[in-house]
Amino acid sequence: MSNNELELDVRDELTRDPKVDAKVIAVSAADGVVTLRGTVGSFRAKLAAKRAAERVHGVEKIENHLQVRLGGGDTKPDAKLRADVLQALMHDGDVPHTVDAQVEHGVVTLTGKAEWQFQREEAERVAGNVVGVWGVLDEIVLEDPKPDVGAIRGAIEEALKRDAKIEADELSITSSSGAVTIEGVVGSWSEHDDAISAARAAPGVKHVHDHIEVHPK
Repeated sequence: MSNNELELDVRDELTRDPKVDAKVIAVSAADGVVTLRGTVGSFRAKLAAKRAAERVHGVEKIENHLQVRLGGGDTKPDAKLRADVLQALMHDGDVPHTVDAQVEHGVVTLTGKAEWQFQREEAERVAGNVVGVWGVLDEIVLEDPKPDVGAIRGAIEEALKRDAKIEADELSITSSSGAVTIEGVVGSWSEHDDAISAARAAPGVKHVHDHIEVHPK
């Protein structure tokens, strides 16, 4: 696939996504790397554009340089924005009550403790979806159990075998001080996302170093 073809495919996907205003986004592609530039009206719109581009066959990496500029009606005092973020976090059953949030100039900093990596990610997603937020810093600390490589491999196998995608033994998985590194090659972003999501949800995993390469088939 040529760079021009990939660029057009990404533009088409952005246009089809109702959560994305494709008219304000510039797209360029070079050897599987897609760069997004422009200005969007919310942090969640920035994330939605990235997710839409990742769905396109042939995309190996996203450089998301979209800037967030809130409209006058979306700006809120930091104290009000913090209250809205805390309310949203409290209403999400996957976010522990130990998670707190501070807001400065529209940027949310998440602090506290969580037991699982997916809980950190859910807190970040929830905070980023609150109107008025234009950035999220995740400083949530995970509890200390050490990750088990065998359990992580089993979780990845379980996630992948449902769709008969790749075998987990095609991926190299190592663990050190709560951090897991995954290396190998997969054929699509969906395979990549399934493997990474399974690793992040495994007990004791604090961080996942993603060294998986996506080589579309």
